[in-house]
Amino acid sequence: MNMNLKSEPKLTVIGAKTPDGPRPLGSPFFLENISAGFPSPADDYVTDFLDLQRLVVKNPAATFFLRVSGDSMSGAGINDGDLLVVDRSKPTAQGSVVIASIDGELTVKRLKKRNGKIFLAPENPDYAQIDITEREDTMVWGVVTYVVHKL
Repeated sequence: MNMNLKSEPKLTVIGAKTPDGPRPLGSPFFLENISAGFPSPADDYVTDFLDLQRLVVKNPAATFFLRVSGDSMSGAGINDGDLLVVDRSKPTAQGSVVIASIDGELTVKRLKKRNGKIFLAPENPDYAQIDITEREDTMVWGVVTYVVHKL
């Protein structure tokens, strides 16, 4: 994923403005689960409205979105063109999928710790893991909390 760190991403809130700020967008939400096996009778009524922003953003001041370029994380279900929701306030842990800056370039990888070393590991065998144990030019920007992709 190539992104120059000197350029700040610009996010635009889509929706009508209200005196209290932007109005959240909502879509009909059916309370019943959908069967992924045999068909089941469907309830034909909307029980609520689902606001995806409220669902995926837990800390708005620390959350940003990125678009994926490349296939190094395809084994984790993160594909080229997917949208990532990243939370800068969430602590990193062994196995977290993170956004990291290496030499001024952003990348998405899984954080691994082994034998006192720290690695950024891809989820595609065609790519090598990156040992960041003693690198001064590496910084973790945040933890990926959701992936949005087209079918």
